[in-house]
Amino acid sequence: MRQLFIILGFITAILAVILSVTPLSKLAYLPAIAALIFGLVAFYISKQKQDPKKSVQLVFLLTIISLSITTYKAIFTNVEVGNVEDLQIKEETSVEDSKELLENIEIEAIDLDESNQIDTSELDELEALDSIR
Repeated sequence: MRQLFIILGFITAILAVILSVTPLSKLAYLPAIAALIFGLVAFYISKQKQDPKKSVQLVFLLTIISLSITTYKAIFTNVEVGNVEDLQIKEETSVEDSKELLENIEIEAIDLDESNQIDTSELDELEALDSIR
């Protein structure tokens, strides 16, 4: 039982560390809290059975690292919004350019009856190959 909680603690602690260094750092709180809970349960079981606690301490260390990185990014990262009007103008021009490109494309009509016909010589060759196998 102790090993299960240690493994779950490692998985969630590593996931928290990975999420904390990505732009999705605000999502790192959930696996970090889960890692703390799994670590506490494993620590409690280790304390009762007098087992070594080094792996549980590593889970706590990884969780503290992820929480500190996430908290740092939440406090010191500022989101700057650019000029929204420029973005809207660029979007409108790209839509107009796309319309012009689509109007200039000539679509050739494909006769479906001709493309669906099967060459009988190819069919005979396939049957010959199947009979050899």
